[in-house]
Amino acid sequence: MARRDDLVLGYARALFSVADAEGALADVEDELFRFSKIVEADAKLRDALTDIAVPVENKKAMLADLLGAKTNPQTVNLLGFIVEQGRARQLGEIVGGLVEISAESRRHVLAEVRSAVALTDDQKERLKSALSKATGRDVELKVLVDATVVGGVVARVGDQVFDGTIRTRLGEAKEQLGSV
Repeated sequence: MARRDDLVLGYARALFSVADAEGALADVEDELFRFSKIVEADAKLRDALTDIAVPVENKKAMLADLLGAKTNPQTVNLLGFIVEQGRARQLGEIVGGLVEISAESRRHVLAEVRSAVALTDDQKERLKSALSKATGRDVELKVLVDATVVGGVVARVGDQVFDGTIRTRLGEAKEQLGSV
């Protein structure tokens, strides 16, 4: 697991324990991961969740409005807990810790994959197999659709980055042509 602050790791373990005890770990883990990435990319949402002038109850109501009908109730409750504890600024780190703890509990390593389009189940399985072969470990995929990825995919497994994007391939071709 990546080096994390003990406090952040404590929150990650607490979230893991609650979601696991409720039998909702897979759904909650996935929903928290996706939401943390949305917050990371959306400055207005991040500011709304971290602004100390906004009452905690308003933040929790906003979370319920945004996610209530679309997610597991535990996801909303755990996000509310993080906000209530004043830890919204560490949401990404806490959720990252939760995902790593969860993957380790299944003896897997996490691969964060970014793709311009949603991947089919078959594509996910082939990518999972290729990354497992490349890393020598069982890989668990978390796939994010990212419009900045022009084509192909980029995967991060721990400190390793596997970049199969068109942008990278074109850059490599340009370098090779320039050295001829």
